[in-house]
Amino acid sequence: MFAVKVENLTKKFGEVTAVNNVSFEVEKGQLFGLLGPNGSGKTTMIKTLTGQLKPNSGNAIVLDFDAEKNPIKIREIVGIIPEQETPPSFLTAEEYLDFICRIRNLDNPEDRCKKWWKLLDFKDQKNVLCKDLSRGTRQKLMVAQAFLHEPKLAFIDEPLINLDPLIQRTFKDFLTDYVKKGNTVFFSTHVLEIAEEICTEIAILDKGSFLHKGPISELKKTKQHLETFFIKLVKEG
Repeated sequence: MFAVKVENLTKKFGEVTAVNNVSFEVEKGQLFGLLGPNGSGKTTMIKTLTGQLKPNSGNAIVLDFDAEKNPIKIREIVGIIPEQETPPSFLTAEEYLDFICRIRNLDNPEDRCKKWWKLLDFKDQKNVLCKDLSRGTRQKLMVAQAFLHEPKLAFIDEPLINLDPLIQRTFKDFLTDYVKKGNTVFFSTHVLEIAEEICTEIAILDKGSFLHKGPISELKKTKQHLETFFIKLVKEG
């Protein structure tokens, strides 16, 4: 069973092709890493799969819904951590998570929020306006909002870059446990060490096209480091 199925997906911005006729599948229960240098098309891919951008051609099915035809439904059922942390500046951290619980009509909102205050260790920032939070704390807040409704699939775009090493470890452990329960993570990053550590499947994207896709276990069998493999492919591609 597939959480994501993409066929001949292309997304252009004027004369620039950000995603170029890409086809792939992500099985349920995978921690799928989309890797690539800056400007390779990773963020465009995520925005297209979550219905934030319309493709020029091709299609994407996400949890059995067409991303172009059902963009709102997809954003209702998946979790999304965007590349830039953007909680509303005029709300406190607590008000923002309460707002998310309300618009998602979630039961037990206090318990759901309490779990994330504790897990990411930022309860002391509950009453601080989002505009006054550090970048790391805003990142924690965006992690929490993506998982409050316990989605079966989460799209994550560079989520660890502003987190300190302790919270990075906590979140990586959470993601590993999350997929063990049958959920799926679509994880975009250019930090190869993170992908090599936690991903079960990887794809390397460059200039909008795939250079490689396969289980991380295959790479480990050849005793190659992901960094070496990645650099070689991108330079040759």
